[in-house]
Amino acid sequence: MLRHLSIRDFVIVATLDLEFDTGFSVFSGETGAGKSILIDALALTLGARADASVVRTGQTRADISAEFDTHAQVERWLDDLALNQTPRAAETDPPVSTVMLRRVIDTHGRSRAFINGTAATLTQLRTLGEMLVEIHGQHAHQLLMRPEAQRELFDTHAGLLASAAEVNRAWRNWREATQAIEQARVRERELQLERERLAWQLAELDKLAPQPGEWEEINSEHRRLSHSASLIDGVQDALSILSESDAAMLTQLAAVTSKLRALASIDPALNDALAALEPAEIQLQEAAYSLSHYAQRLELDPQQLARAETRLEALHSAARKFRLQPHALPEEHAARQAQLAALDAAADLDHLLALEAQARDAYFVQGKQLSQARAQAAATLGAAVSAGMQDLSMAGGCFEIALVPQPEGSAYGLEQIEFRVAGHAGVPLRPLAKVASGGELARISLALAVIASAASPTSTLIFDEVDTGIGGGVAEVVGRLLHQLGHERQVLCVTHLPQVAARGNHHFQVTKASDGANGTLSTVTPLDRASRVEEVARMLGGLAITATTRKHAKEMLAA
Repeated sequence: MLRHLSIRDFVIVATLDLEFDTGFSVFSGETGAGKSILIDALALTLGARADASVVRTGQTRADISAEFDTHAQVERWLDDLALNQTPRAAETDPPVSTVMLRRVIDTHGRSRAFINGTAATLTQLRTLGEMLVEIHGQHAHQLLMRPEAQRELFDTHAGLLASAAEVNRAWRNWREATQAIEQARVRERELQLERERLAWQLAELDKLAPQPGEWEEINSEHRRLSHSASLIDGVQDALSILSESDAAMLTQLAAVTSKLRALASIDPALNDALAALEPAEIQLQEAAYSLSHYAQRLELDPQQLARAETRLEALHSAARKFRLQPHALPEEHAARQAQLAALDAAADLDHLLALEAQARDAYFVQGKQLSQARAQAAATLGAAVSAGMQDLSMAGGCFEIALVPQPEGSAYGLEQIEFRVAGHAGVPLRPLAKVASGGELARISLALAVIASAASPTSTLIFDEVDTGIGGGVAEVVGRLLHQLGHERQVLCVTHLPQVAARGNHHFQVTKASDGANGTLSTVTPLDRASRVEEVARMLGGLAITATTRKHAKEMLAA
């Protein structure tokens, strides 16, 4: 439920702070006073799009914030995104009570959004707003003329938006499978030529069979084989110096170590030098062993060198042919294999036809399920709107939601949703867009809004001049309907009808005035009993308020 609305420098509102309560609240005022501006400001905190024009002239930014009571669904959402002011310790804990939404727009059109003081995205604002508020705009009855609006309103009320989205995805999958077949047939010759080219290239690479890491390994082996003679001579010289010549280092070091070991028994001060020489002797021995083992494996092998050179040349040649580095040949080989497999699949009409049939069957299965659910919901909603029409001075009228079959289906299912109406008894049902007058459209739209709102999970409902085109006794019925709805939800209504305004539990008057210094400003005033009489009288009689209109206003309020 909306608790508080704060507006700063928005259009023609300088400063406004409003407190709201439960029940049915009405906003009234002269045309152009700014009644709908309040709804527009609130819509911004709920994620509506904005531009620089909403900033009041002469100011740098518009700032709007709204505080709402929360409910379990909102609490879970806030907890999941860590946006709660005071997170609950457990799911069973009571709600944190309120959530604050804020929107700031500057003169450059830049917008910032906040939830409980934390920066948020407009998508997050919209998601949260849909759980808190439902707005019925003043042009809702005009939207009923559009088939897509009828379908969306019906699916929303019936709770079938998720099922309709699944059908839409299945339709797209079917279309994509059909397009794949068409492309395969159109490009059959082109695909065949491409496949032959890839097959030839792949045969070249299959014959070469490049292996991951092979380029580095064969290069290393080639360097070793091409320098075998130098390696043999160098290793032999090293072994001779270390251990095989008469004056070998190991022989001399062993003699020095032995002599110092004898002397150290006389003077222990030589133990440090001895401790340094003994590891050196061991390391020299290990180096000699390693070189000896290497020398045993090292030999001149012209044939192996020739094979390495042949392999290097083959890899080089293939790399030049495919215009890439030799080390990338294995990856290119795998990529060409994948490309050929994809072309084979794209040219495999039998496989494509099987996929298309599978996608088609999946679409029709989901489409039939949606059709069954729509048929049940259509009967229920049609009866409810027909009953509402009787209260709205359309006695004998009937409303029907027709499901016009589309055998081939569409992105929206196996039928077209069509609202049909008979304005009074004895008249055949015909499409709403062709037979309903402006007043009938407004009344049917209102009946749909009230009925749909009853099924909505949101706690705050806003009706922005949805009573346009309605008057007389019908207006009184509308006021009674909204008042009854206010027993279950918080209802805010912008209205120009005294019959509706008189039914409000709370009444706010919107006025506009110019003071010269600040330009034209709009203000909102909560009305008490006496001022409500004056406002309802104004709505009844215009600028010239008489004793008769005041008396009538008092009677309406008393009722």
